[in-house]
Amino acid sequence: MNCLIQEGLPTALADHLFEASWKAVLPGLQRRARQLARGNADGAQEWLAATAIKALLFFRRSPERIRDPQGFLFLVLDHVFVDSCRRRAREQRLFVDFADFEDDPLQQLEAPQMSVLEQVELLETLALLSRRVAQLPFKKRRLFELKFVDDLPYPNIAAELGMNQPLARKHVQLLREALR
Repeated sequence: MNCLIQEGLPTALADHLFEASWKAVLPGLQRRARQLARGNADGAQEWLAATAIKALLFFRRSPERIRDPQGFLFLVLDHVFVDSCRRRAREQRLFVDFADFEDDPLQQLEAPQMSVLEQVELLETLALLSRRVAQLPFKKRRLFELKFVDDLPYPNIAAELGMNQPLARKHVQLLREALR
C-alpha cells in the first residue's frame, strides 16, 4: 500500500505544479493564442487545449526538466502553433497538388498510370501497415506519428520523447525494420 502512495505522489505533485502554473498564466496564454490565431476564437481554443494536454503529459513524465513552469507553458503553446502550421501546409500542398493534377490534362498524360492490380496491392500494403501500427505499443505509435505523420526532424522528436537525437534515430530505424 505504501508503494502505491509513494508512486502516486510524484504524479500528484506534477499535477499540482501544472494546475498552479496553468492558472497563473491562463490569461496570458489566451491572449497569445488569440494573437497567433489572428482573432479566431475556435483556433485559439484548440491550441490551448492541445497545449494543456501536451504540457500536463510532460509535467507528469519529466517534471525535473522544467525549470520555469509558467514559461514552459508558453513554449508548448508556440510548439503547438508551429505544429498546426506545418500540418496545415502539408494538407494544403496535398489538396493543391491534387487539384492541379485534376485541372491540368497535360499532367495526367505525364503522370505514371498505375494498373488496377498495382492500386490494389498498394491499398493492401497500406491496410497492412495501418494494422501493424495500430498493434504497436503507445510509445512506438507516438514515434511513428512524430516521424512519419507529423514529419518532425530528429531534434524535435528527441525533445518530445525525452531522449537524445542518436537514440531517437535508432528507435526510428528499429521501427522501420519492425514495420517491414
